[in-house]
Amino acid sequence: MSWDPDIYMKFANERTRPAMELLARVPLRAPARAIDLGCGPGNSTALLAARWPDAEIEGLESSPEMLAKARASGLRATFIEGDVESWSPERPYDVVFSNATLHWIADHRALLPRLMGYVADGGVLAFQVPRNFDAPSHMLMREVAQNGPWAAKLANARQVNVETPEAYFDILAPLSRSLDIWETTYLHVLEGDDPVLAWVSGTGLRPFVQPLDAEERGAFLSEYGARLRDAYPRRPDGKTLFPFQRLFAVARR
Repeated sequence: MSWDPDIYMKFANERTRPAMELLARVPLRAPARAIDLGCGPGNSTALLAARWPDAEIEGLESSPEMLAKARASGLRATFIEGDVESWSPERPYDVVFSNATLHWIADHRALLPRLMGYVADGGVLAFQVPRNFDAPSHMLMREVAQNGPWAAKLANARQVNVETPEAYFDILAPLSRSLDIWETTYLHVLEGDDPVLAWVSGTGLRPFVQPLDAEERGAFLSEYGARLRDAYPRRPDGKTLFPFQRLFAVARR
């Protein structure tokens, strides 16, 4: 699945804020090594580099487009092409950090213990994932995919994988000396035409539109966009309110 860093970063402040709030809860003063899994264009990696200027900072990213953007940023970091599913480092890290990536990977009950195995003793696994997949933005996306003439093409569209807070506690508590799990619902105030469509176009919508040809894609976006406008109407002041729930976890090994 390809990614467009420019579309993704159209909402740069909103996408970076959860990474800032996750990083603020990491209780380490001077880690030696930190990695940003699914680093995208490097916006979250920049936060790690700024907080720990003496640490060895790495970013792992599977998208060549995102990786090129990260490498061109001039950040004090080493960027590695690879995916989280097959990532197997030779040495442990003091911080394994991931902002809005792990929900693309199946079976968190296997994934998270594996990632904790790459954390040094006393180090931290910190991640944030969206947990708004029952919101109209995503329910309508699935409905349009399942009920249109493109249903067969989209039957195997990449799915998201997010557990409940209680499930994450059960997975991580036996592996952690301390564990902090919380949720936040952001009320994003968006402007412009079809702003919710613009938002999801940079992330969750991509698995649904990329398999389609140009004509199908246009029809899909037309129908989905109309449903989004009903679900998220523009207010008299021209703004559109977009609630967005996210889950955070900081596990210290």
